[in-house]
Amino acid sequence: MTDIDLDTLSLGELKTLQKDLNKAVETYDDKRRQEARATVEAKAHELGFSLSELVDGSGKSGKKSKASQPAKFRHPENASLTWSGRGRQPGWIKEALENGTSLDTFLIEPKS
Repeated sequence: MTDIDLDTLSLGELKTLQKDLNKAVETYDDKRRQEARATVEAKAHELGFSLSELVDGSGKSGKKSKASQPAKFRHPENASLTWSGRGRQPGWIKEALENGTSLDTFLIEPKS
């Protein structure tokens, strides 16, 4: 490694050196990232996958999304407001329960 006497450099030379160093660090990081990606892609290919199948989940064995649950409860005045009974209770359900209304009041009757 070359020793540089920083005390002998002008401000302009120091700024140029700083800019060159920052670019060298970025280039080094990019090169290491490319090498890592190539290594991981080769390993994935060796195992019979593409890297995108493993990372993006676009492969057949990727994480499956949850199917939406059918509505179990419906607002009595606004049929477009429904709730599956899972997750957070909607405000209209909470409010009705706080006012003493039974949850069964909002049940959607199965069609027979």
